[in-house]
Formats: sequence, structure tokens, C-alpha cells
Amino acid sequence: MRLHDSKSHSIEPLDPRDGEISIYVCGITPYDTTHLGHAFTYTVADVLIRYLEFNGITVKYVQNVTDIDDDILRKAKEEGEDWRALGNRWTAHFITDLKALNVRPPDHFPRATDVVPEIIAATRDLLAAGVAYEAGGNVYYSVDAWGRFGELSGLPRAEMLPIANERGNHPDDPHKRDPLDFVLWQAQSAGEPSWDSPWGPGRPGWHIECSTMATKYLGETIDIHGGGADLLFPHHECEIAQAEPLTGKQPFARFWMHAAMVRHDGEKMSKSLGNLVMVRDLLQEYSPDAIRLYLARHHYRQPWSHDLAELREAEDWVARLRGAVVVSSGDGEVLSPKDAEQTFKRALDNDLDTSGAIGALLELADETSGAAAEGQNIHEAQGRLRAMATVFGLRLDVESPEERVSHGWDAHLARFANP
Repeated sequence: MRLHDSKSHSIEPLDPRDGEISIYVCGITPYDTTHLGHAFTYTVADVLIRYLEFNGITVKYVQNVTDIDDDILRKAKEEGEDWRALGNRWTAHFITDLKALNVRPPDHFPRATDVVPEIIAATRDLLAAGVAYEAGGNVYYSVDAWGRFGELSGLPRAEMLPIANERGNHPDDPHKRDPLDFVLWQAQSAGEPSWDSPWGPGRPGWHIECSTMATKYLGETIDIHGGGADLLFPHHECEIAQAEPLTGKQPFARFWMHAAMVRHDGEKMSKSLGNLVMVRDLLQEYSPDAIRLYLARHHYRQPWSHDLAELREAEDWVARLRGAVVVSSGDGEVLSPKDAEQTFKRALDNDLDTSGAIGALLELADETSGAAAEGQNIHEAQGRLRAMATVFGLRLDVESPEERVSHGWDAHLARFANP
């Protein structure tokens, strides 16, 4: 298999280490979910993971929950709700949606607040490494102290600050030496939750949360680090700058994989614009399989716009696939699925070409239905069609999500139940 690496801007071989691949995907900030952009990011990861498993590779998958940050606290204040209760409620909503879409659960689903002691230790070590400084009870990362800052994004320094400011940076913070420096530890503000630290009560910065969780659960070098394309800078750039001085190892991630943005009515789909298309609303009218195929018809690196005509077409595809797996087999000539499976695998091996793989699925479905009408033996073809369909998380003629999906997400959900 070959995948595009956002850092090298090239498609490179993905070689498992000892038959295992580690994957970290940045998770939700739980206060308004699950929209189509979320679904695209996490179903892209799901198809990749399922395809690796389809090929006999063991996948260790971590997805986090950013349960403490500025947005959570702002939303909780607006709603008059406890910040943790709000986060738990929206995380449960997200889990229910992903379970309905038959998305394979992560092996670890940590909250940022689960790793505060590790974040404090990492912050202390970054200070000792000379790439951070303390001021006013805050600890900041000094981007000038890390010469490779910017290697992932490739952005000129002049372009970094405006983007960072759009994505949570506070350039006017009087304690900063440079407006682009980012917070590792944030001193407590009145009424906010806090944890004790060597610099006084406070809470973690956003970027240090993910790099800490990634290395805690997956080690010093991750095979694939994913997320939405809007996280490439500054979030993922900052993760590298934090992780590599601590581990002394490069690269922090062998591949950086970014899912493109989903647009609606000509604009980026986002909370701030109020143009979100919610998965739960779509599930009222369309099957989970149709939504999965609708998402997967778009290559993960290409931005696209929500289109109900495409979703309706995906429902027709589902009918073709379901028809092929339930039709009765004859006892005549055996229909071989080998050519279709080879086409399917060639597509996914080529930087996860999901559209090409769907084409191979549909072609095999049509061949299977046609062969059945002629009295051919289609048992093998139906079996391979089912197996290939699982790579896209399709249920076909089975009403419920896979047992491992339900069991895994339910186990995670139990940790987020409101008191």
C-alpha cells in the first residue's frame, strides 16, 4: 500500500513494522457533533483501518476527546451547564452516531483530562530542554527555539500568525515573547476548572494534549497521524515541535494523513458559519450504508461539497449490493470474484482510492446478480463481496452494527455517562 504524506508531499510505501500499524487521529471537541465533516474524517480513518485489517495487519488505533479547552468552557458558560457534563453529553452523542455508521471503535479513546499528570511532566521537560518558558503562571513554547518549526506545513513565517489566530491563538497575550508562541500550560482564570502544577493552578494547552496522548498510548514514533486538513497548522505542526525534543527521535509520525474539508452551499462546513449538516438528521432519511458510500465516493484528499443527489445515488448503490448478496445461487458454472477483488485492492493500495474500490464492488455486485439469473454458482462471489463491503463498514442485509463495533463503543460510552 502507498499513502500520501502531508509532510513530504509525496505518495510513499506504507510498510508495517512487525506486522502492526499504529494510528492516532485527533478527535472531537465535544460541544456540537456529529456533522458531515466529522463523519468524513472518521470514516476515512475507518476505511484505512479496515483495509489494513482486511490484509492481515494488526492496527492499534487511538482517537482522543478534547474535553477541556477554550471552546468547551465558552459553550458550557453559554448553556449554563457544567463543562464536564456538557462534554460527556456531546461525546455520547458522537459515539451513538459513529456506532450507527458502523465505524470501528478506537482501541483507546482517552480524554485530555485523563492525562494531565503526563502533560505536566511533558511541560516540565520542555522547559528543561530550553524550548519553553514560564511567565505569569503560564508556560509557553518558544517557536524560535525549535529550528524545524514549519517543516510540516511549509508555510512562510509571515503566513503562520494569521492562520494560528483563526485557530485559537491569542497573539495579544502580554506574557508571550512572540505572538506565535503557544501555550503549554494556562494559568487558571476566575471560575475555570484547574489542576495543580509547578506553575500554579491551571489547565493544559490544546496542542500538548494530543502529543501527550499519542506518545502515551502509541510510543515515540507513530506510523500514521491523522485528522482534518484544518489541523495541519498550527495543531499538528505544534505537536511535532513538542514531541521530538522530548523523545529525541524523528519523525514523530511516519505519515501525516489529512482529510479534506467538506463544504456546503459554497462555504466550508463549520460551527462558526452555522451551516452544519448533521449525521443524525441524515440518518432519518438515508441508510447508514448509503451515508458510508456517499462519504467514501470522495477521495480523502479532495475537498467536496454536500450534494443530496449523490446521497440518493448512494442509496441506489446499496440496493444493488444488497440484492447481490441475498440472491439465490444456482449450481452451474462458478463465478470467480478474483478479478474484481484485485481491482478493489489495487484501488485502495493507491493512496486509498475509495471511489475506484466502490466501482469494483458495484461491478462485482452486478456480475453476481447477472450470474445468479443465469443459474451460476455465486457462493464464492457473494462471500468475497461481503468481505470487501466490510472495508467500507457496510452492513448490507444485516440490521445491526457489527458486534465489535457495538461492544467497543458501548465500553467507551460507559466512561462518559453523566453522573
